[in-house]
Amino acid sequence: MTAHEAIDQLLTSAGVDSRRLRRALTLLSGGDWWTLADLVRETATSRRSIESLLRELPVERSGDRFRLPVDRASRYNGALGSDISDLADPVAALAGAHAETHERLAELIAKAPRGRHTLDHVSATADTVLRRALLLGTRFWLPGARLLCVGDHDLTSLAVRMLHPEVEVTVVDIDERILGYIDAQGLGVRTRWADLRLGLAPSARGQADLAITDPPYTPEGIGLFVARAAEGLRDRDHGRILLAYGASERTPMLALKVQNTLSDLNLLNEAIFPDFNRYDGAEAIGSAADLYILRPTTKTWPAVAARVDRLATAIYTQGPQSVEAASPEGAPAGEDAVAEFAPALLAGEWPRDLLPKVPRTRLSTLLAKPYAATPERVAVAVPAGLETALPRLLLATRAGHVRVLLAARPDDLSALTEAVRPVYDVTCRPADAGAVLDAVRLPPPDGAAARIVRRVLNSAHGKVANTWREALTETAGLTRKEARAAVEEAAPWARDLTALELPLHRLAGLAAAVSRTLP
Repeated sequence: MTAHEAIDQLLTSAGVDSRRLRRALTLLSGGDWWTLADLVRETATSRRSIESLLRELPVERSGDRFRLPVDRASRYNGALGSDISDLADPVAALAGAHAETHERLAELIAKAPRGRHTLDHVSATADTVLRRALLLGTRFWLPGARLLCVGDHDLTSLAVRMLHPEVEVTVVDIDERILGYIDAQGLGVRTRWADLRLGLAPSARGQADLAITDPPYTPEGIGLFVARAAEGLRDRDHGRILLAYGASERTPMLALKVQNTLSDLNLLNEAIFPDFNRYDGAEAIGSAADLYILRPTTKTWPAVAARVDRLATAIYTQGPQSVEAASPEGAPAGEDAVAEFAPALLAGEWPRDLLPKVPRTRLSTLLAKPYAATPERVAVAVPAGLETALPRLLLATRAGHVRVLLAARPDDLSALTEAVRPVYDVTCRPADAGAVLDAVRLPPPDGAAARIVRRVLNSAHGKVANTWREALTETAGLTRKEARAAVEEAAPWARDLTALELPLHRLAGLAAAVSRTLP
């Protein structure tokens, strides 16, 4: 079979979807050099499909770049001058008027913390992030609106604030680095820590008119992130959820599973913009993802409540919390250390035969509300992949002594425990693949600032600003009005959120901020 015949057969087998491959042929025939990654992203075609095409073509090579020889180009040039997604992109014509914003976004994305494969991070392009913000502004009335970004490794929040400063934007994310980076840009985005597997940040619940998310592309990940986005909406009649999701053109059954997940949540699919989102990476899905606009119905809320009540923590495609992990929710090793500890409460997933008479609670319940009676000793099981919740779990227990069994020892354990040093004396010892951590509550501190910090952290489920103001009036003798003004000036970020939602960089800076409010 000749090369021409092989290409014709490849195009014929692709049927009506062959426009993707024909687009790649057109690009390769234009005289420019193309890398495999660029061809994937430009055509929104999976890496496997582009590789199949390149194997059949008599291409020239220059390092990792390809093109068709000039004498062969005319044979394959299909004269397809536009990307297949152009017809589905309602804001493509608007992006050119925002070149300066695009340049700034590209710089911010380039300097942002690198993605973590265990969180399925892949960076969207600056053009994508810009067009997301443009679409929000053309599709919805934004003055006075609130937007919730459910995860924001792509920095969509910054693009929205640049183009639509009238929008109040809140980001909830598990990645402390992203939260710190967004805060450092000074664009007024509200940041909240949350591990969505354990719950949405309380201050983000029922507060948004719009929510946007680009979650892990598993049915479990899509279901969880979209359910949390729905929990974040205050406008149940007119609110919308924007979802980025992509799958290879070779795996329609996977996309069907995801759409069934959305159907199970009783969400109306108002629109799908094919290949709207482009990425630097994710070549298995063509470095592209569709953009869904979802509208909740009256039946969405019961479905959301049912889903989050029975969700699994394994939602990713890689790492210890992947959907294919052998035992993603198993208890850490070291049960003997718990039995000898004699806890009054077990938090997390423990074997049923371990201390069967001791009361138990979920990690999500521990973070959601104070336990009815403050126990003196609490044992906490933290599965691999949930380590970033550690400082919040310690603060949430309010116990005198907490023993934590970590299934895996995180690289940044000292950073995680530093935030609770004003409350606990923390020691750690290795145990199998993980660690056993002991946190013993410290005696009351000396000094006004230290006492206020301790009070805020002791009341971790309460509003930071409220507890802070009350402590100022009692400790520093300020009036309520003076205390309110002092806290607002020193820490405007403290409004409406609990200590359990504070990103680590805010927790670490709490003592310095408190000192600035003292006379």
